[in-house]
Amino acid sequence: MSRYLRLSGLEPFVLTPDIPFVNIGERTNVTGSARFRKLITNRDYAAALDVARDQVENGAQIIDINMDEGLIDSRAAMVEFLNLIASEPDIARVPVMIDSSKWEVIEAGLQCVQGKPVVNSISLKEGEEQFRHHASLCLAYGAAVVVMAFDEQGQADTFARKTEICARAYRILVEELGFPPEDIIFDPNIFAVATGIEEHDNYGVDFIEATRWIRRNLPHAHVSGGVSNLSFSFRGNEPVREAMHAVFLYHAIQAGMDMGIVNAGQLAVYDQIDPDLREACQDVVLNRTPRAGGTATERLLELAERFRGGAREEKIRDLAWRDWPVEKRLEHALVNGITEFIEADTEQARLAAARPLDVIEGPLMAGMNVVGDLFGAGKMFLPQVVKSARVMKQAVAVLLPHMEAEKAATGGKGREAAGKILMATVKGDVHDIGKNIVGVVLACNNYDIIDLGVMVPPQKILQVAREQKVDAIGLSGLITPSLDEMVHLASEMEREGFDIPLLIGGATTSKVHTAVKIAPRYNRGPAVYVTDASRAVGVVSQLLNPAQRAAYVEGIRSEYDDVAERHHRNEAAKARLPLAAARANGLKLDWGSYDVPAPVFTGARVIEPWDLAEIARFIDWTPFFQTWEMKGVYPRILEDAHQGEAARALFADAREMLDRIIAERWFNPRAVVGFWPANAVGDDIRLYADDARREPLATLHTLRQQTAKRNGRPNLALSDFVAPEGSVPDYVGAFVVTAGPEEAEIAARFDGANDNYGAIMVKALADRFAEAMAEMLHQRVRRELWPYSPDESFSPAELIGEPYRGIRPAPGYPAQPDHTEKSTLFSLLDAGATTGVTLTESMAMWPGSSVSGLYIGHPDSYYFGVAKVERDQVVDYAARKRMTVAETERWLAPILNYVPGAASTTAAA
Repeated sequence: MSRYLRLSGLEPFVLTPDIPFVNIGERTNVTGSARFRKLITNRDYAAALDVARDQVENGAQIIDINMDEGLIDSRAAMVEFLNLIASEPDIARVPVMIDSSKWEVIEAGLQCVQGKPVVNSISLKEGEEQFRHHASLCLAYGAAVVVMAFDEQGQADTFARKTEICARAYRILVEELGFPPEDIIFDPNIFAVATGIEEHDNYGVDFIEATRWIRRNLPHAHVSGGVSNLSFSFRGNEPVREAMHAVFLYHAIQAGMDMGIVNAGQLAVYDQIDPDLREACQDVVLNRTPRAGGTATERLLELAERFRGGAREEKIRDLAWRDWPVEKRLEHALVNGITEFIEADTEQARLAAARPLDVIEGPLMAGMNVVGDLFGAGKMFLPQVVKSARVMKQAVAVLLPHMEAEKAATGGKGREAAGKILMATVKGDVHDIGKNIVGVVLACNNYDIIDLGVMVPPQKILQVAREQKVDAIGLSGLITPSLDEMVHLASEMEREGFDIPLLIGGATTSKVHTAVKIAPRYNRGPAVYVTDASRAVGVVSQLLNPAQRAAYVEGIRSEYDDVAERHHRNEAAKARLPLAAARANGLKLDWGSYDVPAPVFTGARVIEPWDLAEIARFIDWTPFFQTWEMKGVYPRILEDAHQGEAARALFADAREMLDRIIAERWFNPRAVVGFWPANAVGDDIRLYADDARREPLATLHTLRQQTAKRNGRPNLALSDFVAPEGSVPDYVGAFVVTAGPEEAEIAARFDGANDNYGAIMVKALADRFAEAMAEMLHQRVRRELWPYSPDESFSPAELIGEPYRGIRPAPGYPAQPDHTEKSTLFSLLDAGATTGVTLTESMAMWPGSSVSGLYIGHPDSYYFGVAKVERDQVVDYAARKRMTVAETERWLAPILNYVPGAASTTAAA
């Protein structure tokens, strides 16, 4: 008897040599089809069956069914759908592939599916013992298996790793367990090629050669894979993707790949592909050097424009500037951010110069001066300047070895920098996009930058500043505890006798805070608030210029004295209420008629998987442009008369990187959400272990506004929006989401390639992903997990305006300025274990591209700011939290309306 793979639905399916390739239908997979996911989530099984039927009618010989969605009961959905299929002969005639990352879902499917199915998948990622257990159960149920090339170290990406893992799995299955080898289907992992990352160039060859090796060395086993992964770099250009798939399959099938997840209706005919495109795809898939020169990826990118949207006209670039003298070419490249020719042009300029240093001090600095002038005149924008910096860094990288060799040979000096600036994000804070942008802009203007990174303790900052004899220190921070760190460092600089400028920047910093809290602690030297990157060069140049410094510093100190005096005067003029009076003026809601549905579960639950493409639909692009110091609302900013052209170019770059993030899964999003029975107890929110509400689980502490209000407006605390204890049942939710820790490593790779622009871009997009996840999850909460708005139908664009019911306030933000409340939230959600997000000593979240907060569902809830608080509330709050008053004052320092140790300004209490 021949050793053929035999499967069945209502009809048998035998994979004989007469069948060169088996198409596996992929549209009945909630992780791969947004439409199918929506149908299953909404329990529209009739329409979901139509999707399966279409797959079979369009030629799928097996249908892959996956129900792994965090918002549904995957096990119940798999069982229900398979049972429904059984009653549909036109669907049930083909075999089923039961696809899940959860074994309990797979086993539930095996217990109800008819015929002989395929299990997708098992692997060695959890070790051999678990692998044997799952394989033995598949054998007992009579199922074939897909075995992923995945072990305890991760997914296999090279030929050696793919073959090693598959051989190990085959030995265990066949020799130890007696698994029929013809029932083994290996998936050696198809990854995206033509990504621009050199390590990815051989992914196509590695898969093809691993396939050839498997078919020769692991008798009777089969090979499958998800073909669409290959071409993710060209999302949106379907003609090129179809051609890449056809070329890849042409070679992979010849090597022995005999099944795969592919849209058969969108496969190009190999012989009918445009010859130039076919050759370019061959070069990419087989990692060959193209005849036309350049790299295979570059050649395919050039050709891709001819076929985008079916167009056949090649885009002709204006390269007339390539005929200019090399000095003008360098300037043009710097101003326009063009890296394509910079290495060759820099080398040509070096050969014509007396010394390599002359190239930097001559044409390169001349070009950067033009950039600086255009930026200062508002004719260039920050993203363009960062691109210019990328060109400059790559040019300097060409010259550096020659400069070092010359220096070693002659003992000569290097170039004279305009100054040496140390930059750091302060202890406990992980955010650095703004700092990095300022560093790039200063480097463009001939300043040497020493960047110590994030979470830098003050001792290290001062030690490096002293050892490196820096000319100025720049501090950055995003969270409010960072403000205290800056005050502390200013005090230490004063104590240790520093007199160099201290530059202050970051989202929570301000001129007022610098004038009131930081500058008075550092009298030996100037402390200067830097508004944004566009002002950094002007500030630093005046501070480091001996002829300008004294007058500039005197002007700053005079200005800050005025700012501090006005601030104290304004604060003293504001009437504030004693805490008791503020509470008496709290929000009064009608709880008698309030009725909110219970969440579908209580406690914490991990939400997975996350589709990067779906998350991207929820991105609010306006803050992205603000990151790059471009002011305007998306999409109107793209048509802005002054900055529209630069905004469009930036947006195009962002979309290009976004496509790569999605295609290559740069990020691994994670999320956890929880709900608990809750009621307000005074200014606090008490959470309970269950609906009996007898056992308190935790307390969320909130702060109340103390500013005197007019026109009957209340003094709010977040607890006002939660039903008081003893009234009606209410609930509160919490969440943590993260785009994942990968952004730091990817950004470091860009930095290592002298590409600051790419490094900043990936961090900015990671932040957008995290915020989009928070918006997307909140929508799921309102509709399904805590369904108080089940019929809500706002589009992602409409959600930006927050038209929905309920709020998601976050600790550390205006409605609850106390960052320490994050520790309670993280404990309830076990966030470290469930998402990998941890809290620093200053309560910043790491990774930085993370968002956390609460869910409050009352229809009258809204966002507000607590503003300044008085000593009586701080003392009361400290007692409720069981903290010392001094410790509480430290965490609430930015909102205290009094100086600790001095008399309160509260109106006679």
